[in-house]
Amino acid sequence: MEERMETMDDYKEELEASFRKIREGDLLTATVIAVSEEEATLDLKYYAPGIIRAQDLSDDPDYAMMKNLHPGDEIQATVIRLDDGEGNILLSKKEANQMIGWEKLKEAMEQETTLHVHVKEAVNAGVIAYAEGLRGFIPASQLSLDYVEDPSEWVGKDLAVRVINADAQKEKLVLSAKVILREQAQAERDHRISMLVPGTVVEGTVESLTNYGAFVNIGNGLTGLVHVSQICERRIRKPSEVLKTGQTVRAKILNTNDNRISLSIRALEEDLSDAPAEDNGFAQEYISNESATTSLGSLLAKLNLH
Repeated sequence: MEERMETMDDYKEELEASFRKIREGDLLTATVIAVSEEEATLDLKYYAPGIIRAQDLSDDPDYAMMKNLHPGDEIQATVIRLDDGEGNILLSKKEANQMIGWEKLKEAMEQETTLHVHVKEAVNAGVIAYAEGLRGFIPASQLSLDYVEDPSEWVGKDLAVRVINADAQKEKLVLSAKVILREQAQAERDHRISMLVPGTVVEGTVESLTNYGAFVNIGNGLTGLVHVSQICERRIRKPSEVLKTGQTVRAKILNTNDNRISLSIRALEEDLSDAPAEDNGFAQEYISNESATTSLGSLLAKLNLH
């Protein structure tokens, strides 16, 4: 049997390791080869193995070495000492998390990326969650669309968040769940508006009055605007001349352009005045007994505007 001749390729890794120079502060990519309760051993493709002690793995207090780290995993770590006293290179994944994590979080903030975090604890005026291994603060005002009285109720919950501040120098990471909740609520509202059909008659309650119109709550979390010119056929200076807050009105949907609901009470008056009189005794009797008037009060009474 012919004996195989060894070539330089057989010693490629050893040669590269012999020429490679590792310095303190270097960020290395290494493969986990063993894990214990106290430390993880790494293959650095170097003449000496790498060691990460348990306390140098993560800032996250819930990080469990035996659970979160396995042989074969590829991780990044920073060199903190070239010799730990036993010929090993001492590394820190925690320091690497700081270097890499802040870069990732800054990028996430710029690109408005959604992150998923687990709330660990409640603190004054908010809660703490970890993102990319770094401690982040979620203010109580950024937990919900509603007022949050007790942030501790969020401990243990998983939240979708956005980064609203990532300052590596000040080690300040601020996250927000409210931003995403607001976007979701807006998307749901836009969908409900898209289901409205122009020409449909709706009933609602006057929420507020301005000089240019009346805002009417038509239910399902939707509010439409009746422009002052669409309140009645008679020209009025301001809506408060004929409408009041809390009043129930009926109106026709004019359009939903730009996801804004435009309503018209006047259109119902016009529909009523354009409708042909029915040729029956009831209609004639109703007309003959009604006092002749063109007052707005009479028109609104016909339309059941309470």
